[in-house]
Amino acid sequence: MRWLSGTRQEILSELDKEKYMRKADDQQIEAATKEIIDNVVSSGDRALFEYSRKFDQTELDELEISQDAINQAYQQLEDSVKTALEKAKENIISYHKKQKQYDFMDSEKSGVIRGQLVRPLERVGVYVPGGTAAYPSSVLMNVLPAKIAGVDEVIMVTPPSPEGVPSIILAAAKIAGVDRVFQVGGAQAIAALAYGTATIPKVDKIVGPGNIYVATAKKQVFGTVGIDMIAGPSEIGVLADAQADPAFIAADLLSQAEHDVLARTFLVTDSKRLAEEVEREIAEQLITLPRKEIAERSIVDHSWIILASGTTDMFDIMNEIAPEHLEVQMEDPMSRLHDIRNAGSIFLGAYTSEPVGDYLSGTNHVLPTSGTAKFYSPLGVYDFVKYSQVSYYTKEALAEVQADIALLARKEGLEAHARAVEYRFKEEDK
Repeated sequence: MRWLSGTRQEILSELDKEKYMRKADDQQIEAATKEIIDNVVSSGDRALFEYSRKFDQTELDELEISQDAINQAYQQLEDSVKTALEKAKENIISYHKKQKQYDFMDSEKSGVIRGQLVRPLERVGVYVPGGTAAYPSSVLMNVLPAKIAGVDEVIMVTPPSPEGVPSIILAAAKIAGVDRVFQVGGAQAIAALAYGTATIPKVDKIVGPGNIYVATAKKQVFGTVGIDMIAGPSEIGVLADAQADPAFIAADLLSQAEHDVLARTFLVTDSKRLAEEVEREIAEQLITLPRKEIAERSIVDHSWIILASGTTDMFDIMNEIAPEHLEVQMEDPMSRLHDIRNAGSIFLGAYTSEPVGDYLSGTNHVLPTSGTAKFYSPLGVYDFVKYSQVSYYTKEALAEVQADIALLARKEGLEAHARAVEYRFKEEDK
């Protein structure tokens, strides 16, 4: 792990340098992704089969996975796993139902009605990543808020493999209520969802995390469809004081480091003793970790121990980092909530480890990364609805404000705007 210390500004300056240095060759990735999207647009399903052979080393007979295959995967799933997924589903639903918003109308002035309509999207696409691990929890996290919002149809895409899509992913799709599942991944899956093919229907919005090509493809199709966010590698920040348990902190940092060699971890503390103990604990815990190679590379290349001069600087630095996951392992952590401005998901206290949110608390684990928690929010029900404004004026109500509207329109040089109101009273003015 790399150590940083000094003034708040010196520390933030070093982190900014790292942010620019870790950028991938964006132009090369952008060009490769655009080529894939263009090919899917022009060749449709044929391009999807070709990319499955090229990228996934898989010869597919069909793009869509049948309901029989999904049902069979569910039946074969161990009862204990079913129970855990159902428990997670229950908690996700109970949490996200509180995010629902409703229509409103007001009539504060005589002759005037204003309102807002909340309408669910008709069809959304959910990307579930494959690769080095299977993520049934991501199926639940992406699909259930859409279902709560009232989305008519949820389409799921996930990368195939020579062994097929993992049964646990298909079982999770059934538990979450996915309408259709397609075994296609990568930028080509995003293109298919955005533009449609003979087999895969076009959607209104695409959600879910993926690799750099998936993220780049989402960025390129935005505008044709909506997207949730452009997610980068996973990350965690831990704020800890001298009373924190170094073994707990080390375990939590490694829980994110094992995701990806590019995953980032941050420990921000004002206790050098604690920092040294955490570093020793990480080295010891790595020895028996099954995904040691991935986690170790992440820790060596993308992890920091930051020594701050006090509590105020600790929070200021972490607010600038704006981590995807933020743990507060400090005395009386609840009282520190008002000091947190930027974080995707916040975990308070020694016994609220980040995996609690990943799997079972019901809060969403699709979160803004790479500092975007400064302006993005976790995935929620609000991502699957759109809002329409409503206005109604009687003739009498419009008469009261017609002069103001016409004045403002002419100040903006928009004469037709002014006349559009005035023509309604032309006869009275004669």
